[in-house]
Amino acid sequence: MNAAPLSPDDLALIEAASALIRKRYAVGRHHIAAALRTRSGRIFTGLHLDTYVGRASVCAEAVAVGQAMADGAGPDDPVTAIVSVRHPRPTEEHQDIQVVAPCGICREMIRDFAPDARVILNEQGQLAAYSPAELLPLKYHRLK
Repeated sequence: MNAAPLSPDDLALIEAASALIRKRYAVGRHHIAAALRTRSGRIFTGLHLDTYVGRASVCAEAVAVGQAMADGAGPDDPVTAIVSVRHPRPTEEHQDIQVVAPCGICREMIRDFAPDARVILNEQGQLAAYSPAELLPLKYHRLK
């Protein structure tokens, strides 16, 4: 994979997601937050919605993308970067908020709604950005 170094705007995006999860973390409810930036510089955040029935849970990335699309992001103002962060549970030894990779379903969604975005990851302790195609190289496509 071709990791790209982070920009000051990327670091600000990580802080936006981190600020949200610091504010809204709740055991068994919210432990992941995401933030995305559009070409115009607008930032949208999303909070993971954990439920007792796992299939009904909603990922933070999907909430952030939905917020952006509802507010007009799209072809004229595409998503250019996205990041997800995880708040540790109170019983974990390390209590630092960490950048985490999007799950497989979110990788699929990001390729659909933000195919040219930079996805910020923590790869073996190094923060870097990757393309959605690098994270999901053999994407599902509908037959026409």
